[in-house]
Amino acid sequence: MKKSATRVFFLALLMVLPAVAGPGVLDLRAQGGKSKKDKEKKEPAPTQVTTIAVKPAVEDPNYVIGEEDSLSISVWKEPDLSRSVPVRPDGKISLPLLNDVQASGLTPMQLADLITEKLRKFVADPQVTVIVNSIQSRRFFVLGEVGRVGSYPLLHGMTLLQALSGAGGFTQFANPKKIYLMRTENGKQVRYLFNYKDALKGKNPEQNIEIKPGDTIVVP
Repeated sequence: MKKSATRVFFLALLMVLPAVAGPGVLDLRAQGGKSKKDKEKKEPAPTQVTTIAVKPAVEDPNYVIGEEDSLSISVWKEPDLSRSVPVRPDGKISLPLLNDVQASGLTPMQLADLITEKLRKFVADPQVTVIVNSIQSRRFFVLGEVGRVGSYPLLHGMTLLQALSGAGGFTQFANPKKIYLMRTENGKQVRYLFNYKDALKGKNPEQNIEIKPGDTIVVP
């Protein structure tokens, strides 16, 4: 008899307790006996942001700066003197305190040394870094029966076959066996023949010459 009364009392207590204690008390009936720890939601892991350093457009220290190239001039601890500048058609750049400085025809290191020497009149122990941001002076041209005619930036060591790969393919009227490259050498125009199909087969590798600035590739 005592066990029955105890059971009735316990059931009544479970029914009354949530109403009396309020929502802060864990309702064992609704939760199915699960603990608070089991019900907690895991917070998503924070997204990791990877910072990628901006690389110069030219890794070759012997690269010669040309007209219309874009340069980044950095003077250590002198933010007012540091900036990105284009090389003008006359081959010069404009900088604070120095006005016009000849850039075309120099390597980035040579230009940095020149700016350093000129800044000694105004800044104590200047430290200058020159980076080529984009190459506009080194370009070649593709004409004729290709998907995209026009001028293209010349990358270091680019060959004729590589140059054609970015021109959008040939049209249905193209003759890839009779492609030629025109180049000005010693004031005269020279023509180099190129058989695209042979190049794909590894034949006549001497025809796959390295492109130079100003070259024009013609696909008849």
